[in-house]
Amino acid sequence: MGDRVTVGIVGASGYGGVQLVRLLLDHPQVEITYLGGEGSAGRPYTELYPHLQGRVNLTVEPVSVEVIRDRAEVVFLSLPNGIACKLAPQLLEQGCKVLDLSADYRFQDLKTYTQWYGEPREDAATAQKAVYGLPELYRDRIRQSSLIGCPGCYPTASLLALAPLMKQGLIEPNTAIIDAKSGTSGGGRQGKINLLLAEADNSLAAYNVARHRHTPEIEAICSDLAGQSVLVQFTPHLVPMPRGILATVYATLRDPGLVREDLITIYQAFYRHSPWVNILPPGLYPQTKWAWGTNACFIGIEVDERTGRIIVMSAIDNLMKGQASQAVQCLNLMMGWPETMGLPQVAFYP
Repeated sequence: MGDRVTVGIVGASGYGGVQLVRLLLDHPQVEITYLGGEGSAGRPYTELYPHLQGRVNLTVEPVSVEVIRDRAEVVFLSLPNGIACKLAPQLLEQGCKVLDLSADYRFQDLKTYTQWYGEPREDAATAQKAVYGLPELYRDRIRQSSLIGCPGCYPTASLLALAPLMKQGLIEPNTAIIDAKSGTSGGGRQGKINLLLAEADNSLAAYNVARHRHTPEIEAICSDLAGQSVLVQFTPHLVPMPRGILATVYATLRDPGLVREDLITIYQAFYRHSPWVNILPPGLYPQTKWAWGTNACFIGIEVDERTGRIIVMSAIDNLMKGQASQAVQCLNLMMGWPETMGLPQVAFYP
């Protein structure tokens, strides 16, 4: 174990944290040496997650930058928004590599962050060093960085669907509409009335319409790709299943002569070096179950010649490609390892 990279997880008690634990336990190049949290400090990790009996022998500890520095070369921050920005600058100063799973380092423009998240920020210099952790778009920059702002779950599914269109100017950029549906684990492990079985089961509902916090994140990356300011219409929905996201994206094509087969070829070329993105053949549309427990994204493409619109469907596991396994994919790039290392390749099906 001596040559393995030591890793700590702060916020290990949530769903994102336990996904990280599962993945890193099976990763051939790392060793988990620290699990941190405030609410669960002092409790054996297996008390929180009994299914890990015999696999994890660590106790959740209070969060201490000095302890983390002494134990871990790499730190994953799986914390509520507004907390990582207080820890990350200190950890970077101590020489740690940091991957933040909250929204704190997804924005270069901290005014946008404060506008949508309501938290004033005093770490602009640190935020400028952060790289947006979507490897399919920023692979080379991630390799050189010590601070990664890992994307949100909805933005991951949405941006992988939109990126070729925005980057290559194939759509009228402000016509993009994203209709996305997520399983209940996206709401976290804390008890919430709308996530109770009696409330969520046998029901489907939109929420945070026209004001979801992932909207500016999607817009910022689309604007970067398009080379101009882009606005999108984003509506999320809660689906009564534990995990998975399906984002269906609609946009007006600039060239109405483009057909489905042309666009599939364009997507295949765009993602030719991206092992986790699967562009489906004509007439096949993705299902969330195909991605369960993996870092995969499945993309289906259709063109409505009658309306001149492209329809792109993108399916991921919200806790994996939308959160934990994407963070591990970024770690692999930061460390110079193959980006598929230690990540499950095939879904647990059915």
